[in-house]
Amino acid sequence: MASRGASLAADFEIGSVSKGITGLLYAEALSRGELGPDTTLGERLPLADCPAAGVTLVSLGRHSSGLPRLPSQPGTLRRTLALTLHGTNPYGETLAELLDQARTVRLPAGLPVPRPRYSNFGFELLGHAVAAGAGLSFQGLLRERLAVPLGLSSVYAPAAAAEVRPTAVTGRSRSGRMMQPWTGEALAPAGGIRASISDMARLVQALLDGSAPGLAALDPVANFTGPAARIGAGWMTLEVKGRRVTWHNGGTGGFRSSVGLDRKAGGAVVLLTATAAPVDRHGFRLLQELAARSWRQ
Repeated sequence: MASRGASLAADFEIGSVSKGITGLLYAEALSRGELGPDTTLGERLPLADCPAAGVTLVSLGRHSSGLPRLPSQPGTLRRTLALTLHGTNPYGETLAELLDQARTVRLPAGLPVPRPRYSNFGFELLGHAVAAGAGLSFQGLLRERLAVPLGLSSVYAPAAAAEVRPTAVTGRSRSGRMMQPWTGEALAPAGGIRASISDMARLVQALLDGSAPGLAALDPVANFTGPAARIGAGWMTLEVKGRRVTWHNGGTGGFRSSVGLDRKAGGAVVLLTATAAPVDRHGFRLLQELAARSWRQ
């Protein structure tokens, strides 16, 4: 474990690696009997009789719900321009605002969808539905089911900039612009979790040794982009140079992250950076080196 330019306890935005954590929390709720394979959004969230109410949680975890990547809403162009020009947070919706968006979303005809479609919107709803089933907020679910049991004190999901801790690193765009933190109650399950490299190392160790909650989320159960890329609950399984890698990456305005596990070799790599430069290639290379080392021993 190493860090450059920040302490080992400094927390980073992990972006869509949050989806992997939400997948663990979903699988843990299934194992507790709080949810079933056919549980729908409408059974856990107040969505009345809108089309999204009939979407199953299992389809959300596999990105096969038909929900769009992001909800269509007024001001999207303005937010995108503000992010590009000023580094402002393009998110920030409350749970109530997320539910309003869900009540108006349209789904494609002829569900189930013929192929998965990656959906941040879907994972936001999934995380909040799982939390509601446990009688908790998503922040509370994250704390009680993952952070506290595994001793991950830096893992949290700030709903607003005021909740970002003093240990937080400030991210920068590829051009060097300082970026506002990406916070938001709605965003948290899909891309709003922060963590230190120390705690992410503890998390992947728990995934490898079986002590983490919701391990079933790692097991591939459906094709994502074909037989070489399959999905469990959020987590992708890829064939990389003859090795099976369980993986997720993430990116926000000023951060990039990559988590990869070679479960057969018993190795894992986590990369967190406070710039928007991609790190996936480096993560896969390091994981291959770890696997090769394990076979030589």
